[in-house]
Amino acid sequence: MKLSQYKFTLPLELIAKYPSENRDESRLMIVDRATGEIEHKVFKDIINYFDDKDVMVFNNTKVFPARLYGNKEKTGAEIEVFLLRELNREQRLWDVLVDPARKIRIGNKLYFGENDILVAEVIDNTTSRGRTLRFLYDGDYEDFKKTLYSLGKTPLPKFIKREVEPEDKDRYQTIFAEHEGAVAAPTAGMHFSRELMKRLEIKGVDFAFITLHVGLGNFRTVDVEDLTKHKMDSERILISEDATKIVNAAKERKSRVCAVGTTVMRTLESSVSTDGHLKPYDGWTNKFIFPPYEFSVPTCMISNFHLPLSTLLMMVSAFAGYDLLMKAYKTAIKEKYRFGTYGDAMMII
Repeated sequence: MKLSQYKFTLPLELIAKYPSENRDESRLMIVDRATGEIEHKVFKDIINYFDDKDVMVFNNTKVFPARLYGNKEKTGAEIEVFLLRELNREQRLWDVLVDPARKIRIGNKLYFGENDILVAEVIDNTTSRGRTLRFLYDGDYEDFKKTLYSLGKTPLPKFIKREVEPEDKDRYQTIFAEHEGAVAAPTAGMHFSRELMKRLEIKGVDFAFITLHVGLGNFRTVDVEDLTKHKMDSERILISEDATKIVNAAKERKSRVCAVGTTVMRTLESSVSTDGHLKPYDGWTNKFIFPPYEFSVPTCMISNFHLPLSTLLMMVSAFAGYDLLMKAYKTAIKEKYRFGTYGDAMMII
């Protein structure tokens, strides 16, 4: 597959700027791989496609307020700092992206908050935009973290062209978010409300939780035409013994195993035994899934509508089949489905 095959014209007004009023009331497109049929539903109708002992796998990562605004010493120039990951707790070292990067050199100090309550020193260049910062803070670690997060904003993707609002803190997060470490939300999971989860539970659907701390690699542009040459950023994943038992039992009894989102799909497919069973794992994955690809674990998946040329679109096309997915996306544009993080959902069965 080539990059150019994932180019399509997406009207800007179809990129959702805000979430639907209720989590489980966004629109839902059902795409049937066996028949090629496309149906239009409301997200909470998803319950009609699952039976007793089917399994849904969710990503329970939690987004932290990763976007900060500070000022450079001497010049006072405003600098955006995007926290990527903590490197060393004791030394307060963080990997970050800075913008504009050209102004920030090793040795520069950056000041954050009223009365400069937080100061950071640039100690390393990691990439053209990446830096390593050491935060200079005298208090204990809990105080430092509280201060850092009080200054941070919800890291909405740049393609949502508006200011962050108070409701984003709650809505740019799943209701089952538990393990902090993501800088982007696992968006397919954001459609699930407490009521819908309860109704699925009553119906006998089993839930398994894995963790993938979503990084900015999700939004990184692919700049090679030959997809085999694209390298994904590594992301931290955890598949517990419990999750593997639930998923493998479902596989053995031929129940449906549904990956809720591309992050879940990538995690599940990153740790598979030769006989197609899920294995526990605690480590990193840089798995890039694009057609042709033989899936081992999930039998269906839920996903949002992704932007052109994105690795997320490529993965979903590997699961749905390229031609069927492109037909579905054409239909979605015609029917004015909402795209992106806060957009509508698709379930591929």
